[in-house]
Amino acid sequence: MSIYKSEEGRRKSLELYDRQLAKLQLPFSDIYADTSFGKTHIIDTGNKEGRPLLVFHGGNSTSSYNLLLCRFLLADFHIFAVDTIGHPGKSDEVCLSPRGYDYGRWAGEVIEKIGYDRIACFGGSFGGGILAKLICTAPQKVEKAVFIVPAGIHNAVPVSSVRMMIPLLQYRITKKEKYLIKTALYMALHREVLDKDTLDILKDSFEHVKTKVGMPTNIDRRKLSGYHAPTLVIASKKDCLFPAKKVLPRAKQLFPNCKVYELKDSGHMHVLPEKVKGWIVDFLK
Repeated sequence: MSIYKSEEGRRKSLELYDRQLAKLQLPFSDIYADTSFGKTHIIDTGNKEGRPLLVFHGGNSTSSYNLLLCRFLLADFHIFAVDTIGHPGKSDEVCLSPRGYDYGRWAGEVIEKIGYDRIACFGGSFGGGILAKLICTAPQKVEKAVFIVPAGIHNAVPVSSVRMMIPLLQYRITKKEKYLIKTALYMALHREVLDKDTLDILKDSFEHVKTKVGMPTNIDRRKLSGYHAPTLVIASKKDCLFPAKKVLPRAKQLFPNCKVYELKDSGHMHVLPEKVKGWIVDFLK
């Protein structure tokens, strides 16, 4: 069953994928890895002389959009940006359950297929949940880990998702951008977060993709006995999905070698301050 609402929607979604990837203005190559869960597409880009870094994108989004958010990593790291299987992009349209640990097993296979025994990993939102599941299923494969507003550590009850439904319905009926913005502001809080690329990916998700609302569930502490890698967890104080007050204390309980940071005036969708980007680069180096 397709993850897209129509074949025309699939075409438009992939056109946006290619347009946003072209905005990087960097050379890249496509890797297609055959995993037991399905064929997986990975964008190979960044600094080929730098430390390898596997990057997982957010839910109902794409690696090409995520790379625009992660431009600050491209100069220093050899990036492998993986298209989450069953989400928009160029991997197979095979949906895995967010409740178990299949996403972790899939991610572990991806690491093997790109030729690494261990690799540093970076995951945001849904992608952070995938990284959390990976740490539970194959801790020895994660050299370092950076989580940004992650699922899978301490998810909140998404009350705001219910309030979002009214402006989202208004957007779907009218296609007026003001309702798209109103919907997004429940997660973004600040209008300046919603640049053209962000509005384009939201529009694509709402119009063309069968949106997935289930996030990777909280990981079981008992599955982490073999994990000791350096870990950085960044969460937003006003995140309606994964609030810092829940995520950061549990992260320190889960991960023995863990640094945490709270984004004070940010929601789930945010712009990382330059100093925080610098900390992430230094941590990964």
